[in-house]
Amino acid sequence: MDATDDSKLSDALKNLYRAAELIHVDPEVLELISHPKESLIVSVPVRLDSGQVRVFQGYRVRWSDVRGPTKGGLRFHPSVCLDEVSALAYWMTFKCAVANLPFGGGKGGVSCDPRSLSPTEMERLCRAFGRGIARIIGPQRDIPAPDVYTNARVMGWIMEEYNNANGGGCYPAVITGKAVAQGGSEGRGDATGRGAYYLMKEMERSTHSDVLGGRGHKITVAVQGFGNAGQYISKFLYDDGGYVVVAVSDSRDAVYCASGVDVDKCIEVKNRTGRLEAADIGSAVRTMTNAELLTLEVDVLIPSAIEGVITAQNVAQVKAKLVVEVANGPVTTDADRQLASRGVTVVPDILANAGGVIVSYFEWVQGMSGMWWPEAEVHQRLQKKIAEEYHGLVRMWEQLRGKHSGKGGAVSMRDAAYAQALSRIAEAIQATGGSAYFGVKNKM
Repeated sequence: MDATDDSKLSDALKNLYRAAELIHVDPEVLELISHPKESLIVSVPVRLDSGQVRVFQGYRVRWSDVRGPTKGGLRFHPSVCLDEVSALAYWMTFKCAVANLPFGGGKGGVSCDPRSLSPTEMERLCRAFGRGIARIIGPQRDIPAPDVYTNARVMGWIMEEYNNANGGGCYPAVITGKAVAQGGSEGRGDATGRGAYYLMKEMERSTHSDVLGGRGHKITVAVQGFGNAGQYISKFLYDDGGYVVVAVSDSRDAVYCASGVDVDKCIEVKNRTGRLEAADIGSAVRTMTNAELLTLEVDVLIPSAIEGVITAQNVAQVKAKLVVEVANGPVTTDADRQLASRGVTVVPDILANAGGVIVSYFEWVQGMSGMWWPEAEVHQRLQKKIAEEYHGLVRMWEQLRGKHSGKGGAVSMRDAAYAQALSRIAEAIQATGGSAYFGVKNKM
């Protein structure tokens, strides 16, 4: 598909072109990885409780499978469209590659407002969508997982529809993020937040972070977004003791306290009332907007909600010393360049939030083998994987900064992450022969 200049996919592809400049890949690789392998648009008719029929638009995009079956979530949200899903499938391709998983990238979803649907309407929609995409998914082809406004129950419905469409068999590896009782993995629920926490702890232990390493005081943190990932990263940092979480936010408002908010209380209030109310959390807590939270003078800013919250328009007001992207694409390419020029490190989403897809990989492995791991083993494997890929990324970053110092602007950690991922994707593409092979006479 063609990406317009102002599309999410167009912005996402800028990282690919920058990485290609840094590591000089074969132009043929760039051509192949710039386009999705397969895009499916389905009409999903659902009979509502009122008796009326409404048709929803559903999507599934498989970007690249050169490194393995495609992998990526399903989101139900009004913003879902082909451009958004394509950009997210592209991101997943690079996320799986930077985490060195044997997967390509995929993404899907339905354009709808789940909050306006009853539980029975939601089930009908999910099952109908599952039937619609059954032709494109499969344990060795494309493996969905939860995303925005989808959960383990939704994954169970879609798995059942896939099983029914394939002779009534049982294929637990077709979906990840399922309930443990349906073949899901222990440790999947908090994997994205836990992976980000393990990454920050690894940065503490390394010599590559002036913000997290060797500090004589507690590290201040603001977390934008209080869904699954936002709640868990906030909770892990709060319980750690070395961090002060001064602000958290949901889609409506943020709550702030200079001495730190009680994250346990925030979670309790959010789960009980559906929103963060400063008055219910503490007398010293005050309300602010999401926009104000992004400009707080903190050591670490963790955007963990939606795409494009730090842009060229507001990046000058960002005062954090380190940005950890737990959300997908919260910092635009132009904003990332400006932060890099100011010496602000942005830990890119394709590594910072890779904990979810890493544990999804573990779930897939368990489903394919029929052997299940205890939660402690899942956590241990996740921590080891995050550490390995972080240090591999740092080595690539140091190499690129040494090679390109003073050329074309600062090399950011995002640049290095995409270069690392692209080099792995290119290796897989060229394993069957690239232009260098076919352009000259070679013997087997």
